[in-house]
Amino acid sequence: MAPRVLISDELSDAAVQIFKDRGIEVDFQPTLGKDKDKLAEVIGQYDGLAIRSATKVTPTILEAATNLKVIGRAGIGVDNVDREAASKKGVIVMNTPFGNMITTAEHAIAMMFAVARQIPEASASTHAGKWEKSKFMGVELTGKTLGVIGAGNIGGIVCDRARGLKMKVIAYDPFLSQEKADKMGVEKIEDLDDLLKRADFITLHVPLTDTTRNILSAENLAKTKKGVRIINCARGGLVDEAALAELIKSGHVAGAAFDVFSEEPAKENPLFGLPNVVCTPHLGAATTEAQENVALQVAEQMSNYLLDGAVENALNMPSMTAEEAKVMGPWVTLSGHLGNFIGQMTDEPIKAINILYDGSVAAMNLAALNCGVVAGIMKKANPDVNMVSAPVVAKERGIKISTTNQDKSGAFDGYIKVTVVTEKRERSIAGTVFSDGKPRFIQIKGINIDAEVGSHMLYTTNQDVPGVIGTLGRTLGEAGVNIANFTLGRAAPGGEAIALLYVDASLSTPVLKALEDTGMFRQVKPLEFDVA
Repeated sequence: MAPRVLISDELSDAAVQIFKDRGIEVDFQPTLGKDKDKLAEVIGQYDGLAIRSATKVTPTILEAATNLKVIGRAGIGVDNVDREAASKKGVIVMNTPFGNMITTAEHAIAMMFAVARQIPEASASTHAGKWEKSKFMGVELTGKTLGVIGAGNIGGIVCDRARGLKMKVIAYDPFLSQEKADKMGVEKIEDLDDLLKRADFITLHVPLTDTTRNILSAENLAKTKKGVRIINCARGGLVDEAALAELIKSGHVAGAAFDVFSEEPAKENPLFGLPNVVCTPHLGAATTEAQENVALQVAEQMSNYLLDGAVENALNMPSMTAEEAKVMGPWVTLSGHLGNFIGQMTDEPIKAINILYDGSVAAMNLAALNCGVVAGIMKKANPDVNMVSAPVVAKERGIKISTTNQDKSGAFDGYIKVTVVTEKRERSIAGTVFSDGKPRFIQIKGINIDAEVGSHMLYTTNQDVPGVIGTLGRTLGEAGVNIANFTLGRAAPGGEAIALLYVDASLSTPVLKALEDTGMFRQVKPLEFDVA
């Protein structure tokens, strides 16, 4: 029996035809996604669901989706899909992360031109029958310094286009290597403050994470060069819009161009109504070509999975066959945890990732495991990175990935060791999977340990002296933090020592400061892991 796919949002006719040409029954109902009750009523009939942004895939919808195997989102954002509920239900969630890169980059460049030459205001004035030629004095882009915050896929295209406009391009991105920056022809900036004080234009191209939220805060905006113009076509919440509005009013900031806002739909905003502020309603991906590209991609990906079992651009499943998944599942989980540990510990640009597979794991699908490691490392900087797109992102940023596999060489039947190389240091961690299928950390910085992986963890380093255990227990206890698991290790008596604790809740800033204030620890680092 042929698989059945429901398209519940607007999607191009070409995408519908792809499903038909592949022998898949397709039901095209582009308005159904807006009716959650009707969707819940019929979803049980389908193997696949192709959507854009109008359809909300909630736990209620998934509960009714008794036959659903895959959800395909034509576009990068999947905020309208409950991924956790989909994973529990065994439904793969796919997106098309690379379909609208050029379109979004071009919109940023267009917004930069618009704010440089005050085009929207000049157009409105001329339409009103005025001829205010002297009022709209602009600036050239040629010779100006463009500060790019985030030089990944879209940011990289913006850098390329800006260089074509003869702009001086400087880029701030913790994951941008010097080698990649040289190849792109941009100056890599180590300190964001340096970019802020030098740039004539600043454009943002980073995802919204705990690290990037409010990256252009009131404090950082005050550090910018007088007369700067700021463009945001990435995500709302990256800029303190109220603070920016005040700086525009004061004349410190010459203009701004925003396609995204902290609250959307943006019916009101501090930036609205200000002079030389260009605003568009989240149009970054709104071109005929981009909509066509993502529609065709999602149709191809869903067809490949439903007919051949191939998994592409999945957000909640690695790229591997069903047979491999049965054996590799726990190792894939471990690979992600190892990468995530190092990713959370590393702030400087990464030059290389070296992965060692020992024993039984060396005979598995190492490509999928590599993807798990790299995705874990990249997760801190970009939560949207998945196991398929992570290697592409790493390549874009000039990160070299090497793999070594060897016969069993130690006490464990198999283990994975990950080493990250930066300009300043190497950092390594190793782990294995026990017979119960649970991942364990077995070595950090060459120091042997045996640590269960928990959702909330604390990592400390110190000199091996008496009192460390008591200090950790007392400080956390006084703060009401319960310790589920406590692991210690040391290089040698009196030498470097580490502790890895699994606690019941995220650690607050005051608790971390209390530990630092004891003077016993060289490093105090909270860690978070996605543990099912």
